[in-house]
Amino acid sequence: MAEGSPLSLPIRLLEIFGSFWIRLFSFLGGIIWLLIAVVKLIWISCILNKVRFGKGAFINQIVRIGVRSIGIVCLVCGCIGLILAIQMQPPLAEFGQADKIANIVGVAVLRELGPLIAAIVLTGFAGASIAAELGTMVVGEEIEALHSQALNPIRFLVMPRVLATVLSLTLLTIIGDVVAIVAACFVTVQFLGVPYDVYIDNTLTQVVLADFTTGLMKAAVFGMILAAIACHNGLKVSGGAAGVGKATTDTVVQTILTIVIVDMIFTLVFFQFGWT
Repeated sequence: MAEGSPLSLPIRLLEIFGSFWIRLFSFLGGIIWLLIAVVKLIWISCILNKVRFGKGAFINQIVRIGVRSIGIVCLVCGCIGLILAIQMQPPLAEFGQADKIANIVGVAVLRELGPLIAAIVLTGFAGASIAAELGTMVVGEEIEALHSQALNPIRFLVMPRVLATVLSLTLLTIIGDVVAIVAACFVTVQFLGVPYDVYIDNTLTQVVLADFTTGLMKAAVFGMILAAIACHNGLKVSGGAAGVGKATTDTVVQTILTIVIVDMIFTLVFFQFGWT
């Protein structure tokens, strides 16, 4: 068909639309397949005890992904707590409700901001690193070397990273929650004139166990998504060093976008069932 044909533009738009959905379903299929393979290996190694789990690799990833991220997560969450307290004080003070800062901060941090901020920080800190590391292994033909020795890369490379990321993000969320609430308490009590006892009482009155557990549930799912996308992109690298850079960038963008969408779905489900 000629380039200037009246039908060329609709066909081009159809091609773009179709290629988008093909890439999307290919991406989702790869992530789901990877997670299914990881779950099978966890079942075989941890439940059936048929293969060695690899505690050393798991502990190394915990240190690399979790322990080394504590500082940056605490810094970001602490700043978020300070910002929330300061920004909410003027509108609440107009109605004589400045002490309700504690109520809002407690719910917002435990339900939403704690797991979300920790996941975004860990995406940039560890997710990109995982994708780059696995991508470099692919470029260096280390993955092919594992296959040639009848060793499963999913078991030795992916499973420890997925488990470590899920556990690390869950624990980092708890730490981030505490730091954000303490930071908000400090600025509210020291600079905004709310008594310490009132702040603590309002926090304990407002916050319930469901706020904490739903936040941890989100954190575990976010960690699984982060690790799956990073590992998937890393193992699919092609094109040498340029491919590694593209996989790293794609991991950060795709992970943040997916986490935000999943977070929205969580919120809608929790609201529907009255858990908010």
